[in-house]
Amino acid sequence: MIFVVELTTKDFVMHSLQNDKLKISVQDIGAELCEIKAVQQGTQFMWDANPKIWGSFAPNLFPIIGGLKHGIFKYNTNSYAVPKHGLIRHSKAIALTAQTKDSLVYKLTYSDELLKLYPFKFEFEFEIQFTLADNKIIVSHTVKNCDSKTMYFSLGGHPAFKCPLFKGEAYSDYSLKFETVEHAVTYILDAKTGLVTDDTLLVLDHTETLPLQHELFDNDALIFKSLKSKRVTLNNNTKGAVVSVDFPDFNYLGIWAKPNGNFVCIEPWLGITDHVNSNQILEQKEGMLSLKPEETFSATYSITINDAFL
Repeated sequence: MIFVVELTTKDFVMHSLQNDKLKISVQDIGAELCEIKAVQQGTQFMWDANPKIWGSFAPNLFPIIGGLKHGIFKYNTNSYAVPKHGLIRHSKAIALTAQTKDSLVYKLTYSDELLKLYPFKFEFEFEIQFTLADNKIIVSHTVKNCDSKTMYFSLGGHPAFKCPLFKGEAYSDYSLKFETVEHAVTYILDAKTGLVTDDTLLVLDHTETLPLQHELFDNDALIFKSLKSKRVTLNNNTKGAVVSVDFPDFNYLGIWAKPNGNFVCIEPWLGITDHVNSNQILEQKEGMLSLKPEETFSATYSITINDAFL
């Protein structure tokens, strides 16, 4: 049976769902998925957000991905400063608005304070749920334009999965498996600004396998713009598939970790960090989505835990 519980820790309140295979938890701050745990074996699949390395679990990214050139965008002759990855991450204003036996729904609605940072009236809804196939977690995002003008935005996920999973294993005992054979480059980020450049580096050379090693992330994230794959799996090289992320609604993908972090982020994006040569005009920013007044946009990705690890 699936149920919802509320837990309070020293640092935050979180809500949990559990069935006979998995327990998942979402912290109220930022509506951030912070736990995916096997009920029987006790295996924890999420990164523990060690603040000495990287103090997040799975930030929700909206209305921008990454950073802005000089920290601002321009709209209708005004400049607006939105924090890196947007308004949801670290937000205490996003609130649990609905819960069922198998889902949690969080919502953030525009306010006078938020309009100073982002000049559009919006509703952002974040839902996390189990499906009937109870080893899968569905992560859904819905954005409604409550304004009288066209709204421009990006959104995405940033889940961090523990790697390696078990004592005695090394980071190099794992790899990422793409859904299909890829010939793909990463777009290199500028070391000083963190903004994307036109420089590329071949990462996947007619292969579906990316061996994991900490050095992959010496120059920050791997950024893919035109993958054929819509699924990436964290794979134990001897035990097989562990965690799969399916992202049919997303056209960019980030892969990232701290060089000394025992985790890997598989990040479905609709949007991308600013280019080093950006003119900072919001409507012309790469990857931006547009939404007419009163229209609604939805995008979903899912996380599946292989039954062999449950």
